[in-house]
Amino acid sequence: MAVVSDHPGERGAVDPVKLIGIRESALSLDEVFAAVGDDAAGGIALFVGTVRNHDGGADVDALGYSCHPSAESEMRRIAEKVVAEYPVRALAAVHRVGDLRVGDLAVVVGVSCPHRGDAFEACRKLIDDLKHEVPIWKHQKFSDGTEEWVGAC
Repeated sequence: MAVVSDHPGERGAVDPVKLIGIRESALSLDEVFAAVGDDAAGGIALFVGTVRNHDGGADVDALGYSCHPSAESEMRRIAEKVVAEYPVRALAAVHRVGDLRVGDLAVVVGVSCPHRGDAFEACRKLIDDLKHEVPIWKHQKFSDGTEEWVGAC
């Protein structure tokens, strides 16, 4: 039988949003991992989105991300929703804009919570909501000469 604790470490932190950013430069796993470190966290979940060499059955040659000026504030709004729903100790999210190559990191998010289950769930909610709600657009150029814009991440 699990023991329920009212220890402060079992709750979310007072100010858990540690890092939110839109970057034109390469993203760093180490930066996000460091930002979500917390001594009360028993679980840290990271998600790393990379540029793949295909989409929808077609080979991708080039890819670029662009965003609306409100993108960073929208990321913060979503982060605040996640920390209101889960006992988050620390949260970080960064997204790349500009021209990227296959294998480059496009987005890195991380969440730490007292327990792994909450960390996994909060991280999934964070990336899913960022993908669907933040005004970031992907422009893909395919090997066959066609192009495609994909909305919101």
